[in-house]
Amino acid sequence: MATLVDPNFRARLAALGDKYAAGIPATLQAINAALSLCRNADADAAALEKLHALLHGVAGSAATFGYAAFGAEARRLEQELLPLLGKRPDELTGWAALAAQVERYLAWAARDPKAPVFEA
Repeated sequence: MATLVDPNFRARLAALGDKYAAGIPATLQAINAALSLCRNADADAAALEKLHALLHGVAGSAATFGYAAFGAEARRLEQELLPLLGKRPDELTGWAALAAQVERYLAWAARDPKAPVFEA
C-alpha cells in the first residue's frame, strides 16, 4: 500500500511554527495575568484553574514547534498546580513559592523561550 505524502507538509508545519512563535508573547502575558489574578486577595478557585489551563496548553504544544524546555517547564508547573485545583490560592500552603516559580518561568521564557534548558 502506498503512503500518501503531502508535498507541502514541511512548509505548512514551518508556517504553524512561525505562528506559534509569534503567539508566545501573548501567551506569556496571559499566564502573567492569570498569575496576577491568583495573587489577588479575592482570588477564587477559577483563578488557579485558568493558570493551570494556560500552562497545560503550553505543555501540550511547545515541543511540537521546537520549544522543548519551554513546554517541559510548563508541564512541571501545571503538574504542581493540579492537586491545588478547586481551592483558593490564599488557602494554600506553599502557594507563594509556587507563584515565584511561575514568575521565574515567565522571566526565563521572555528572554529565550527556545533555549534548550530551563534556567531560572
